Amino acid sequence: MLRRIVQLLIGLPLYGAGVALTVEAGFGLDPWTVLAQGVSLHTGIGVGWVTNLIGLVVMLIWIPLRERPGAGTLLNIAIVGTSLQLTLDAVPPLPGVAWRIGALLAGIALVGLASGLYIGARFGPGPRDGLMTGLHRRLGWPVWRARVTVELTVLALGWLLGGSVGWGTVAFAVLIGPSVDLALRLLDTRRRADAPSPTPPAVAA
Repeated sequence: MLRRIVQLLIGLPLYGAGVALTVEAGFGLDPWTVLAQGVSLHTGIGVGWVTNLIGLVVMLIWIPLRERPGAGTLLNIAIVGTSLQLTLDAVPPLPGVAWRIGALLAGIALVGLASGLYIGARFGPGPRDGLMTGLHRRLGWPVWRARVTVELTVLALGWLLGGSVGWGTVAFAVLIGPSVDLALRLLDTRRRADAPSPTPPAVAA
């Protein structure tokens, strides 16, 4: 339990910091951050605070889908956007293209690691993940269809509002899956708990 709590409380702020690096890079964002940035441009509210508000609204959509939030869901809403905003406020403008490319790649890697930490902690899905699984259960859609439908809709809406879409958006889509998969292989607490105990060596080292 202690390890799970530590993973959750490290993973969520790291996730926000990773997203902030992709924002600072300026090459295009993941779909939900495109939406948050678009809303931010029209309201004057910081991208991180908008991210928190969107997470809360998405969780309310869970009600008709009969999804149940966990502690991780609520902390996700409170921490990820806050960390994103604080990181944006702390990081100065990047001086050149090389720094911006480095920030994008570092941000994607950090989001992958952070996802492995907080998902692997098993305290409940994030609000956006719960939306996908809720649509899957209530409408019978495959999870991939629910995810693609929601994220393309969110991406289009964010782009119409002025959010940043570019090659960084494509890079995020291509790289985030392998990054999360690798992190979960190392950090999924359920997988480690279910794994058989190793055979003790014949001679202690």
